[in-house]
Amino acid sequence: MTDTENSAISEVPASLGLDNADPALVEAVVTGLATVEELLRSVVRSDVDFVDQAALHLVKAGGKRFRPLFTLLSAQFNDGNTEQVIAAAAAVELVHLATLYHDDVMDEATMRRGDASANARWDNSIAILTGDFLFAHASMLVADLGPSATRIIAETMRELVTGQMRETVGPRDSDPIEHYLSVIGQKTGSLIATAGRYGAMFSGATPEQTEALFKYGEIIGAAFQLSDDVIDIASPAAESGKTPGTDLREGVLTLPMLYAIAGGGDSRLTELLSGPITDDDDVEDALTRLRKSPGLERARKTLDEYAISAQNELATLPECPAREALDLLTRYVVARTR
Repeated sequence: MTDTENSAISEVPASLGLDNADPALVEAVVTGLATVEELLRSVVRSDVDFVDQAALHLVKAGGKRFRPLFTLLSAQFNDGNTEQVIAAAAAVELVHLATLYHDDVMDEATMRRGDASANARWDNSIAILTGDFLFAHASMLVADLGPSATRIIAETMRELVTGQMRETVGPRDSDPIEHYLSVIGQKTGSLIATAGRYGAMFSGATPEQTEALFKYGEIIGAAFQLSDDVIDIASPAAESGKTPGTDLREGVLTLPMLYAIAGGGDSRLTELLSGPITDDDDVEDALTRLRKSPGLERARKTLDEYAISAQNELATLPECPAREALDLLTRYVVARTR
C-alpha cells in the first residue's frame, strides 16, 4: 500500500469518533486494519487483467471500513487480532463491497466514493458479475473458518438479499415505518451484527459476549443508517461534507420523511415526497419543510432509543478499553446528527 493509503487507514478510528479511545487499542485496530487491507487486495486478484481491475476498483476506493473495524474491536475483549479474526474482517468487507456493486446497478448510480461507479465505468453486467466475484471470495475466506462461520455468512447473505427485495417491493399493506425499520435491520444491521459475532467467536469470547456483540452490531448498524437519514436532511453541506437532499432527489423515503407523512399537516410536503424531486427549488422547499416538521425530531428520538439499546448490550460486557471504545462509537452515532 502507498503512504497515502496507510495514512487513510490510520485515520479511520478518528473518523468514527474514537479519537479519545485507549491509544494501545487504537494501535491494535489500525495494525489489524492494515493487515485486512493487504488481505483484501491479495484475495481478489485475478490472472485476468480486466477482472483484476474491476475487482480492485472499490477495494482501492477506500471508505470507512467500519465492518472490519468493528470485527477487530469486538476481538479486543479477548485475544485480539488472531489470524481468523483478520480473515473474518476481510470477508465481511468483501460482502459489503459486493453489495455496493449491485446497489449501484439497481440505483443507476454514476459515482461511488468520489470515482466513477463500476457500472458507469464499464457496464451493468460487469458490475453485477464483479459483485458476484467478491461474494465468491468472501465465501472462500469464510470456508476456511469452519462450518459454523460458513452457515453464519450464508444466513447473513440471505438477510441482505431479503432486505433488498423488501425495500424494492415496498411496504405494500404493512405499516411503512415498521417496514422501513425492519428493512434497514436486514440490509445494514445484519452484516454489522455478523462482524461483531465473528470478532468475538474467533478471539476466544464466551457465548454470552458473542451474543452481546452480535446484538450490539445489529443495533448500531441500523442506528448508523438512521443517523445518515437525519444528516441528509438536517446538516448543511459545509458541516456534513455531503449534499443535503440526496434521498429526496432519488425518491427514497427515509424515516424522518415517513414520520412527517404519517403526522400529516403539510399537504405540500406530502406532495413533494410522492416521488423523486428533480427541481433544485423543490428540493430546498422540501428540506425546509422537513427541518420544521415533527418528523425530523421524531427520527432523532428513534435514533436515541437505538443508542440506548446499544448501550444496554454494552453494559453486559466486561469493562475494558474495547467496551469504552464502543461506548464512544455509540455516542458518535448520535452526536453526528446534532
